[in-house]
Amino acid sequence: MLFRSKNMKFKTSAIALGLAVALAACSKKEEAVAPEAAAPVEQAAPQAVAYVTHQDGPVTIYSLADYTKIGEINVGEGGRGVGLTEDGKLLVVAVKETKDLAIVDTATNQVVRRVPVGINPEFVRVLGNLAFVAYEPASKGGPPPKPGSAEAKAIEKEREEGDELPAQVAIIDLVKGEKIKEITAGFETEGIEFSADGKHIIVTNEADENVSVHDIETGEKIKQIDTESYGIRPRGVKRSPDGEQFVVTLEYGNKMLILDKNYNVINEAATGEVPYGVTYTRDGSEIVVALARGKAIQVFDAKTLELKREMPVGERCWHFSFTPDDTQLIVACGRSNNILVLDYATGNVIKDIPEGNMPWGVMVSPKSVGSLDIPG
Repeated sequence: MLFRSKNMKFKTSAIALGLAVALAACSKKEEAVAPEAAAPVEQAAPQAVAYVTHQDGPVTIYSLADYTKIGEINVGEGGRGVGLTEDGKLLVVAVKETKDLAIVDTATNQVVRRVPVGINPEFVRVLGNLAFVAYEPASKGGPPPKPGSAEAKAIEKEREEGDELPAQVAIIDLVKGEKIKEITAGFETEGIEFSADGKHIIVTNEADENVSVHDIETGEKIKQIDTESYGIRPRGVKRSPDGEQFVVTLEYGNKMLILDKNYNVINEAATGEVPYGVTYTRDGSEIVVALARGKAIQVFDAKTLELKREMPVGERCWHFSFTPDDTQLIVACGRSNNILVLDYATGNVIKDIPEGNMPWGVMVSPKSVGSLDIPG
């Protein structure tokens, strides 16, 4: 009996061991044929779009694939200056009617915050998480008076007597959603640009006939460049991609000035009638100027300042942007109420989009080079 019991125990152990080995083998076999983990799915790139602001209507959104209108953003009447953060997540618009800056989430195209600025906010530039907005506490609305007119002389007298407040540049922290400081500029500040190191802000003061340079941290004015001897009403200003110079347009001087990186005038050149929006091409080889009265986009050699070609456009085409591949220009023409898409190399019209409400500014996403964009 003892022998049979031991024998039975041995057989039981052997069966158990065999079963364990079989199960292990089966498990290994299952592991060997298990499917590999799926590779991460690549997210589609954000759609390339153009945002167009209007003095009398909403911001309109166009697909850059075929220039179809794909949406609107209601920011209020008088949307003009427009900026975009580097990551493209926030669009900011200066709104005249509400005297504020509308901050838009580009994922939803909804205004997520409004930050009070002041009377007549107009030009906007974005640097990092800060938006710089020029506004005019003394603005009475309407277009500026004709130089030399009785109205212009009366305004000049008020300024000389200290009765009119100069323009301000409000600095808005886009993360906090609040105005954190102001820089006192000249009268009727228009264009805004930054030094290559981001320490200085350069502004054009059209009624003061000067360009002023300020320390962003302290607000202190560190240099003033008088332009009246070259031409009146400085408007657009843009830094070259290499940071070595700046171009400034003189609206009623029909001229552009070139400043070196230390803000000294080093060159000048004639333009067509009433130049405003201006930029360098991405490689810095050309300067592109929009003529409000000349109804053209002019292209100059950035080194020689020789006029290379002109592209006919509509009326009061002040601002424009390149498409991300730099092959086309999107131009907002306020008085002719249309948006033009031009082949940059030939000037041929690719698309003419009728659009009312006085188109003012164009901002392209992903960010490109244009009269409202940071170059380089």
